[in-house]
Amino acid sequence: MLSHNLVQGSLAWHEYRRTHFNASDAPAMMGVSKYKTRQKLLHELHTGLTDDIDADTQKNFAEGHRSEALARPLAEKIIGEELSAVVGSKGKYSASFDGLTMLEDTAFEHKSLNDEIRACSTAQELHPMYRIQMEQQLMISGASRCLFMATKWNGIDLLEEKHFWYEPDMELRGQIIAGWEQFEKDLAAYIPPEVTEKPKTEAVEAFPVPSIQVKGELVTCNLDAITPYFDKFLADTPTILKTDADFAQAEVNAKASREAAKNCKLTAKAVVDQIMPVSDVVRTLEGYASKFDALGLQLEKAVKEQKEAIKTAAISNARSLFNDHVASLEDEIKTIRLNAQAPDFAGAIKGIRTIESLHERINQALVDGKLAVDAQAKDIRDKLTWCKVNAEGYGMLFPDLQQIIVKPMDDFQLLIKTRIEQHKQAEAEKEARIRAEAEAKAKADLEKAIETAKQIEKQPEPSAQIASASKPVITTVAPTDSVIESQDIIAAFLKERNFKKADENKYRAILVEFVKFQAEHNHG
Repeated sequence: MLSHNLVQGSLAWHEYRRTHFNASDAPAMMGVSKYKTRQKLLHELHTGLTDDIDADTQKNFAEGHRSEALARPLAEKIIGEELSAVVGSKGKYSASFDGLTMLEDTAFEHKSLNDEIRACSTAQELHPMYRIQMEQQLMISGASRCLFMATKWNGIDLLEEKHFWYEPDMELRGQIIAGWEQFEKDLAAYIPPEVTEKPKTEAVEAFPVPSIQVKGELVTCNLDAITPYFDKFLADTPTILKTDADFAQAEVNAKASREAAKNCKLTAKAVVDQIMPVSDVVRTLEGYASKFDALGLQLEKAVKEQKEAIKTAAISNARSLFNDHVASLEDEIKTIRLNAQAPDFAGAIKGIRTIESLHERINQALVDGKLAVDAQAKDIRDKLTWCKVNAEGYGMLFPDLQQIIVKPMDDFQLLIKTRIEQHKQAEAEKEARIRAEAEAKAKADLEKAIETAKQIEKQPEPSAQIASASKPVITTVAPTDSVIESQDIIAAFLKERNFKKADENKYRAILVEFVKFQAEHNHG
């Protein structure tokens, strides 16, 4: 680990944090921070801009640092060694340690005590944001444990304290490394969104209330004065919605339209109640009531339908990005298909009201899905790499590789080795059987040849009379010459029968004797 002499809050400290992946930011990167979203962290590291710290937040920070300083002697007593606050890095990863021993084998992390921590009985029950931060600290320092302590103070007096020992979790460490790798890719491709203010709605001016009195005839009527206002509102109110501000304003406008329709209907009814023949006034009022009702309904439907359309488009786009990511990984592990379960994007945005939060939740679900499939692909790559070294040339033994490669690494390696050993044993047994069959055949052939030679030797000589009448002229050949002439055929016979080297000379000697015997018999 490389140590850095930095003053917290200084320009050098801020610049250092911008160029490293910090343990305190790891929970936000993993999407489990209570205080910062992953999207917010991307924006901060891309732009270098952070939110201004208000007085209350600064006060909480100061109280946290004070409590940490008061708690450090307690931690030193538990650990049995002195602790130093250190900023350290290992490559692109960084951590600010509340305390670290001289040999860097034990770390210390302090938090303010709260009810959630009080409810924990082991380090593994702590919120993931605490465990992720400590795991990155152990990864950077190489420490074998971290003392997690939470305290509550009254001035300088300790009111309450709780601590746990946290030890390395290699599975979580792998997830953190994979998470930062994906975050680095997302940071390189990050495009800051357009700055938009929090949606504000404009209050709809109270509609003029129709005022009509009749007494056999119209006494008062203000429709000529107020209907232009109605017409303008009906014509200018937008129904195509895109942003959170559009949706919020539409809901306000829909409510105002419904109220205007209600007032028109009530006034129309009152006119009719006063005198029936005043049909023009009634038709006018009822016409506007219908228009306002229609606009209110249109706006209410627009809010629902267009929000649904935005949700559908966002989910579709996220699924497409996820599928593209899976396809790129499968290109690296050709012949093997990933068992990639698409994230539950619909579930991730359940209950979400704003468009900004919707996109944030979907992006986090996409990142989580990518990390899960990245881990699966890495496991398969590791197994395929192992197979290249330990199972090269035995691919025909594993037609079910797609099914067995999902086994844990130890089980997978055992299965591969077992099949190869069984195959080698079967091949050795086959070769031994073929060799034994060949030797048995050669032995049978030799025995047959010897038996034939014996039969020839036992045959009686023909009578002299027959011999003299039919005996051909025979050119005599010395036995040794016959042996020399038969060397090639003897060699060919031995080669074809593929005798063991130890037996070859024995069979050769027998065949030579047989050739001599034949030559002597013919000579005789």
